[in-house]
Amino acid sequence: MPRDVDVVTETVIRRPVAEVAAYASDPTHAPEWYVNIASVEQETPPPLAVGSRMAFVATFLGRRLAYTYEITELVPGERLVMRTAQGPFPMETTYTWQALDAGTTRMTLRNRGRPSGFAGIAAPVMAAAMRRANHKDLATLRTLLEQR
Repeated sequence: MPRDVDVVTETVIRRPVAEVAAYASDPTHAPEWYVNIASVEQETPPPLAVGSRMAFVATFLGRRLAYTYEITELVPGERLVMRTAQGPFPMETTYTWQALDAGTTRMTLRNRGRPSGFAGIAAPVMAAAMRRANHKDLATLRTLLEQR
């Protein structure tokens, strides 16, 4: 029986919300701060909007994954939601940004989906690996932005 994966990770970045949101929501920056993402190609022209599509190539748990995300919700500086339009299993990624004060932002990264086949059986292992990777990714993002 498939099990859902739902991983929520957050960090505090000492940069203003507008700066954090602009950088993190730009898909061309994803390979800079996501440890598992090798490349991103925008399938629709910028700027990002609901309906924009991006093709990602990643490595996860030793496997190469190619998938396409489509933006389903975008509130600049507050929230970005993208869902797989094509890929190994349905996944939704949500970024939210909250100002803690004028120069500090709380960023939350949520990945949720329903793996199928072997991935469905291995959902608990997948969730733990995703949680570790997300912690590393947000730490890298924090370091990149705080050094600017």
